[in-house]
Amino acid sequence: MSNPIVTITNKIKISTLKNMAENSFGDMVKAVVDIEKELMVVDEQLHSDEEIILIQDGSSQGNLWGINIYPDNIGDERIEFDSMINVRPRQGNRSRDVENKDVRNKIIDVVNKLIL
Repeated sequence: MSNPIVTITNKIKISTLKNMAENSFGDMVKAVVDIEKELMVVDEQLHSDEEIILIQDGSSQGNLWGINIYPDNIGDERIEFDSMINVRPRQGNRSRDVENKDVRNKIIDVVNKLIL
């Protein structure tokens, strides 16, 4: 059974993310970040499911990036840039990673703004 998808537009406690992680993958939660609207969806089994929710809510696919958040880690170790939805040759991103440093930094900024 799938967990309810959580859209974070304001703030979420790191303890809440830890609980989500423990109830799904153990040490991480999947998230899709909208770098334009500065929000993210977390706690679903697939990045693509989170992406669909955001697109249905009016986000542009070109602004959506899949990451994994490891709540027990700090700094650069907290975010893993690895998702099939990141493979976008038309945007110059040919891997599951986020290759553009400016986009990566924007993702980091959004995540850091949203996690307490």
